[in-house]
Order: sequence, then C-alpha cells, then structure tokens
Amino acid sequence: MKLKTSFKHKEILLVLGLLLLTVCYIFLRLNEWGNVEAMSAVVIVMAVWWIFEVLPLGITALIPLVTFPIFGIETIKKVAPIYMSSILLLFLGGFLVAICMQKWNLHRRVALNIISIFGSSPNRLILGFMAATSFLSMWISNTAATVMMVSIGLALIKNYEEMMGESDSSRIFATAIMISIAYAATIGGMATLVGTPPNLAFSRIYSMLFPALGEVSFAQWILFGLPISFIILILAWGLIHLVFIRNKNIKPLESTIIEAEKNKLGPMKYEEKCLSLVFVGMALSWIFRKDLVFGNFRISGWSNLMINKSFVDDGMVAIFFAIMLFMIPSKNKERHNRLLTGEAIREIPWQTILLFGGGFALAKGIQTSGLSELIGSKFAYLSNYPLVLIVGVITFGMSFLTELTSNMASTEMLLPILGAMAKSSGINPIVLMVPATLSASCAFMLPAATAPNAIIFGSNRVRIKDMVKVGIYLNILSVGIIVLVCLVFVPKIVN
Repeated sequence: MKLKTSFKHKEILLVLGLLLLTVCYIFLRLNEWGNVEAMSAVVIVMAVWWIFEVLPLGITALIPLVTFPIFGIETIKKVAPIYMSSILLLFLGGFLVAICMQKWNLHRRVALNIISIFGSSPNRLILGFMAATSFLSMWISNTAATVMMVSIGLALIKNYEEMMGESDSSRIFATAIMISIAYAATIGGMATLVGTPPNLAFSRIYSMLFPALGEVSFAQWILFGLPISFIILILAWGLIHLVFIRNKNIKPLESTIIEAEKNKLGPMKYEEKCLSLVFVGMALSWIFRKDLVFGNFRISGWSNLMINKSFVDDGMVAIFFAIMLFMIPSKNKERHNRLLTGEAIREIPWQTILLFGGGFALAKGIQTSGLSELIGSKFAYLSNYPLVLIVGVITFGMSFLTELTSNMASTEMLLPILGAMAKSSGINPIVLMVPATLSASCAFMLPAATAPNAIIFGSNRVRIKDMVKVGIYLNILSVGIIVLVCLVFVPKIVN
C-alpha cells in the first residue's frame, strides 16, 4: 500500500534523511561512529523513504551503491553484483514467460477452461474464478492475473445484470466476484517461489544470511506453499459465501455465457501450443531439478546429470526457457516472427528488480557491518518464550503492517532482522522467516493494501466496508494457518 503523504511532507523526510546521512559521515570521520552506527543510519533512511515513497522505490533501492563505499561498509565491486543475483534471474525469466502468455492470450484460455469446469451456480462460479485466478498468479504477477480476470468478471457481471436488472442480488453478485478475484490473486502467489516478490526476497536473503544451510528450492517451497495457499483459498471462498451468498436470492448465471467467451478465442493456435510446452517444461524442470525424497522413496533430480550439479539452479532454468521463447518461430507473421521479441524487454518491471537488489544489498550490509549481531544480541532473550508465541506475533504483525506499507519493502527490511534474531536465540531461521514472508501477502482488508485489492476497488463494484467485512477474518485465519504449518511441517521440508 502507498501511504498518502503530501509533497511537503516528502520534502521534509527527504531533507531529514540527507541530514542524518551527513551527520553519520561527520561522526565517522571523527571516529565517533563505526560500521554498525553507519549501517543503522542507512537502514533508517531507506526504511522511511520506502514506506512514505519519498523517492521512487527503485531509486531508494540504489542508496547502498553510494552509501556503503562512502561509509566504509562495503566496496561497490562487492555490492553491485547483488543487484543481479541468481534469484533475480529467476524473476526475470519467469516474468518473460508471463509476458509471452499474455501476448498470445494463453492465460485467458487457461482461465476460461478452469471456470467452465465448476458450473454456473453463484458458489461454483466464485470458486471457479478463484481457482483460475490463483493458478495464474502462481506463475504470472498478481497484478497481471487480476487485470485479466477482472475483464472476464466484468463481462459476466454485465450479462448477469441484463438478466436480473439493477437489483440487490446483482450488486452482491458483482461484489462477491470482484473480491474473490482479488483474494485469489494474492493467495495464489503464495504457492510458488516465483508467485510474488516477497517469496523471492526470502529465498535470496535466507541464502545470504545462512549459506551453510543451502538454498530453498522451487520444489521445497511448493511442498509447503501450495497446501497453505490451498487451505487459505478454501477459507476465503467459505467466508465470501457466508458474507455475500448465504441466504441471498442469487440465481445461477446462464452456462452459455462462459462457453461464448471460450468460443471467442477459437481453436488453440500454434503459438499457444508451443508456449504451453515451454511453460510445462519450465515448471517440471523447477520441480524435479533436485532429488525429491518421500520417506524411503527418492526421485533423482535431473541436475545430477550435469557436469557439476551445484552450478545449476532455478534461475538458470528460468533464463533457459525464456531464451527459448525468443528462438521459437511464430506462424503469425503479422504480429511477430518469434514468440517473443525485443519489445518484451521494455515490459519487464525494472523498478521491482532494483527494489529486489536494494533489499538484498541492505541484508548484506546488515550482515557485514555487524549490525545483525547487535540486533541478535538484543533479542537473545526470545529463547525463553514459547516458539508459537514468537512466530504468532511476527506473523500477525507482518500481516497488518502490510495493510499500510509495501509488502516487498516490509519483507526486505524485516527478514535480515529476523535472521539475526534466529541466529542469536538458537531458533531455526526457517520458522521465523518463512511465516513473515507468507504473511506479507495476507493483506485482505484495505483497497490499497495490495495491487489486486486496488484494481477491484477501482472497478466501482466493491465498497471498502465489503472488503473489511471479509478481510479482517481472512487476515486472522490465514495467520493461524501459516503459523501452524510453518511450525509443524516447514522445518521437516527445508532441512
């Protein structure tokens, strides 16, 4: 969410931030401050500027490239490569595949086919929309999934209003459909490592802070992310039913409407078939890259066939399949000669990539400056408290914090601190960092909390009180699910 801050207030925060950094430099020159104090100043300035968007988020993310060398925290030669790490290549490759899906309309075909499976009664139709949206948002951005599904939803709502007129049931039906799309887009993104930016941020920060523990692979994440996402999706569907559908006289939609939308697409085209093969190949390559162990049963990963399997990771897989899209010829010469062309490069969200890099650089600075050890020592007493209480407070706090701030910025600010806390108190970092990451996506109450919420609110079919009515309960229930699964199952999957 963007906190509404006037230009005047942004100017004040800008000046105060620059003043703090200047004072920091003076005290460093006088040998009054060290790396810990300098890093603390950088963290404070970046956190405030991110939260209130004093500068564009991507520009604030570049601050470590200037402050680290000036303050003697780290050389620019070591900081710069962080801005294009393997995890960013994973995001980049996945996003290019998503751009290709949207270009050739494959995402719309997938969505309509999933919706048609569920039927035309209000409850089933809502479930169909949620299933389709959540599946798409596992692979493409939550924003893109929402925009595409809202266009389908508005078409159905219009047909429903023509059938029922401007009645209360039409308004309730429209509200339920729109809210189901927004929530499903957010929930679906939790299921995979590439589904939403906070998940990728966790993967990189965790591997930076705890290199000896190894990476969290795509397959490991989906083993716990998919069940959590599925459970929360069903809870969301149940809450939408209880609040909007139960005891309301909402008649079924004519099933021919969905079929008519599917018929507009025509038969599956050559480009869609090629893209489908690439998409499935990429997903299977991610899942089966490393050995999968189920008790005494083991499925050997394909990376074992490589010259050096440690050189292969999920980022390499994403880039490999993305490059294929630029190589496969298209039969539709009027549009393009290849499935993807150089125009796709301009559609990549470079600000998000810079935001990733800034967060990773911040995590590196907190680690190398000694600030993480200082923070950790202050929280060593946490080991005296029940783990369920610690995780519950972190998860609950993150969920409601991201109702007010960018979930990406919140994740990148807090994960290094949680890692330091875990290290000093002897707690498995997974059980602190994974719940915080997942709960960053659990902001369902306010229109500006997430991009999907903002999009459906902008459709003028949803009121704030309608979102709060369902969202407050879904926030609390999703936190409970995340805490339970992360304490009981996640440590067994990621070990």
